[in-house]
Amino acid sequence: MTMMKTVLAGVLLVVTVAAIPARAQTLAEDPAPAASVEDVIVTARRSGAPMWEITRGDATLLLVGELMGAPDDLDWRPDALEAATMQAQRVMTAPVGRVSGGDILRLIWRIRTIGSLPEGVGHADYLGAEDFARLEAVMASERSQTWRRASPVMLSFDLLKDRAGYRRGDRLAGDAVRRAARKARIPSQSIGFVRGDEIIESLIAQPPAAYAPCVRAAIAAAEVGPEGFRARAEAWRRWRVAEVTASPLDRALFQCWPYGDPAIGPQLNGLWVEAIDGALNETGVTLAVAPLRLLAEPGGVLDRLEAAGFQIDGPEWKAAPEN
Repeated sequence: MTMMKTVLAGVLLVVTVAAIPARAQTLAEDPAPAASVEDVIVTARRSGAPMWEITRGDATLLLVGELMGAPDDLDWRPDALEAATMQAQRVMTAPVGRVSGGDILRLIWRIRTIGSLPEGVGHADYLGAEDFARLEAVMASERSQTWRRASPVMLSFDLLKDRAGYRRGDRLAGDAVRRAARKARIPSQSIGFVRGDEIIESLIAQPPAAYAPCVRAAIAAAEVGPEGFRARAEAWRRWRVAEVTASPLDRALFQCWPYGDPAIGPQLNGLWVEAIDGALNETGVTLAVAPLRLLAEPGGVLDRLEAAGFQIDGPEWKAAPEN
C-alpha cells in the first residue's frame, strides 16, 4: 500500500506539474517600451544561460537553452534574464498538459497498471542479463525490494532522483522568464498542449520494452551518481553546451518520460519545431526558453536552422570532432 501511495503521488506530480509546466499566458495591455535588439541580447547573455540569436528580416528569435533540473545554489543570474524578458515583444513558453478531473480519476483507477510491472514480467525480461546486472548493482544498497515490481517509468524516476541526484529546482531559466513576463505584462503564450487523456493512455498502454532505452539511460546516470548532476549544471552556466548534451543524466532525462515517451515525446518535439518556425515570421524580438537538448542535440533545432541557411549567433553547440 505504501508503494502504491508513493507511485500515485509521483505520477500525479509529473502529469500535472513537473514534466509539462502550467500554462503561462498573458495579454499585454500596457507593454514595456521596446528596447533595441542589441540591448536585449546583451542583457540576456549576462545571465549565464546559453542563448542563440536567429534573425530573418525584422524578426529576431532568442532561444534560451533551458536546463531541466539544477542545484538550488547554482551561481547564475536569473535577474539578467528577467530584465531581458521585459524588453522583448513576446515570450513563448513550454507546452502544457490539459488534465481534467476525469483524467485524474482514471489515473487513480489504473494506478497499479501504471506503477507496476505486468504479472510474470521482471526487469531482466526487457533489459537483458547484462543491463539487469548493472541495475542490481546500483540498487544493491536499497533495503526495500519494491523496485523489482515497479514499472519502468517509476523505476526510472527513482534511479534519477535517488541514485543520480536529480532535482528539478526552482531557479531555472523558464521560471525566471515566466515571472518577468507576468510582471511586465509581456505577451506570453504556451506553444501548445498535450491532452491529459493521451498522457494517461500512453502510460497505460506502453509495454515495458518500450521504456528499455529510458531505464538503461537512467542506470548510466545512476552509475555516475549525484556529482554528474552538479557537473552538468556547471557546464550549462559556462556555456559548455556539448558537455551538457553528452551528460548521462541529460541523455536519460530525454530518453525517459515525457520527452522519451513513444507517444508523447514526438508531440512535444513537434510543438517546439512548429513554434520556432512561426516565431521567425513575427516582427520584433521573440524570446523562447526551450529544453537545451532539443535545441543542441545532433539533428536538433539549431542544426536544422543552420542547414536551412540561417545565421546563428551564440555559443558553440556541436561536439568537437574526434581525432
